[in-house]
Amino acid sequence: MVASAVPDNSDSAAGMSMPTVVDQVAVARLYGEPLFSLPQDLYIPPDALEVFLEAFEGPLDLLLYLIRRQNFNILDIPMAGLTRQYMSYVEEIRQRNLELAAEYLLMAAMLIEIKSRMLLPPKHVAQGQEAEDPRAELVRRLLEYEQIKLAAARLNAAPQFGRDFLVAQVYIEQSLQPRFADVNVSELQEAWAAILQRAKLVQHHRITREELSVREHMSMVLKRLQGQRFVEFEDLFNPQKGAPVLVVTFIALLELAKETLIEITQAEAFAPIYVRLAYTPS
Repeated sequence: MVASAVPDNSDSAAGMSMPTVVDQVAVARLYGEPLFSLPQDLYIPPDALEVFLEAFEGPLDLLLYLIRRQNFNILDIPMAGLTRQYMSYVEEIRQRNLELAAEYLLMAAMLIEIKSRMLLPPKHVAQGQEAEDPRAELVRRLLEYEQIKLAAARLNAAPQFGRDFLVAQVYIEQSLQPRFADVNVSELQEAWAAILQRAKLVQHHRITREELSVREHMSMVLKRLQGQRFVEFEDLFNPQKGAPVLVVTFIALLELAKETLIEITQAEAFAPIYVRLAYTPS
């Protein structure tokens, strides 16, 4: 609803004599001053005040509204009364908005056609068949529209994200178990190269042939780790036993890690590497 008041002459409002009664109720304010009566030359445009009692989504919505308001049986629509009411509404909106009334005029033509066909004698049909009702197509469209309208109303009544509720998001930092940095292959290679370099410093000239068992050294490593929280990677090797023993011990560590019997961890980059028994939940 829109209302506007535009005075033709600004001097008329300023020149009005104000009453001396201070407790009179002002009908408006003009430039901060109370106005106790409307100017005589006040001009209000014809379209300044508009009241819309009903708003319809389209011709079918208007028809359904008229049928429900008059408690008409939708399967037996009195076309004369419905067409008369519909045309009065269309004539009203046609005077105000011809573009809006175009869609309604198309439905009005359909209603007039149905009304005319009902005035004519029914067509001859074969024996045992019922004559076609001119209102059947309109009734079908109205019933489908009513079902869709009710379904849309139920969907709109359902809770909607952003309108009726919001999703609560809480970020919890889970630090119950310490997270160790992963040891990559290059760091293991560097650690292994450093062990070999120290092993070369201790050399034995005695030549012997010795059969070394990887499984035996795996057991020795597990035994060495028993009861220890962490054992430094380099402490598992004894350079004085020579390179063959170091190689077999390293292979034993790799086999134990492959079978997830031990864990090789590192607190941070370039930090010492530690070995411990794998944790097995009870």
